[in-house]
Amino acid sequence: MLPTFHPVSATKFSLRLIMNIPNLLTLFRIILIPVCVGVYYLPQVWAPWLAAAIFSAAAITDWFDGYLARKLGQMTPFGAFLDPVADKLIVAAALVALVESHASFWMTLPAIVIIGREIVISALREWMAELGKRASVAVNMLGKIKTTLQMVAIIILLSQHPDKETWLSMVGLLALQASAILTLWSMIVYLRAAWPTLKSKAA
Repeated sequence: MLPTFHPVSATKFSLRLIMNIPNLLTLFRIILIPVCVGVYYLPQVWAPWLAAAIFSAAAITDWFDGYLARKLGQMTPFGAFLDPVADKLIVAAALVALVESHASFWMTLPAIVIIGREIVISALREWMAELGKRASVAVNMLGKIKTTLQMVAIIILLSQHPDKETWLSMVGLLALQASAILTLWSMIVYLRAAWPTLKSKAA
């Protein structure tokens, strides 16, 4: 006798495969986005520090979910899709909040560079994936260094009150400028790697 197929059971089994520990951590990082932004705008003296702590927790889960996915053998297509999306969302949300609260050219310019680069590279990777050449624009060490510096800069800037210029806020602002320069550099590296394909398709 053939076993009976139950669509509901199959759906639950698929959800169990998708909702593993690394993917739950990634979803938790996405949930932290509105919490971080909401806390940042609270009219309390401790709000910036708490927002920075929440962002730090999100940054830690970014490293931890990838480590657990490899360690536990729980790497899934859903996780590979969601993890970079979560990273880009929380960075973009934090940068927008910082730009709004600081209203400074030196805050706005690197934010535009960082967010703009993510849009360009995401579109490039999607297009290269359609051609079966996504590996040529895979994340490299330069991209990881850029991301680390970016996270450190945002954590520092979130922790400082926008109306008070301190040595720590200056360090955060300089780190943000440096991360924007690395962002442009990494974008050029990715575009150069994809250029032969772009040129051949154009021809």
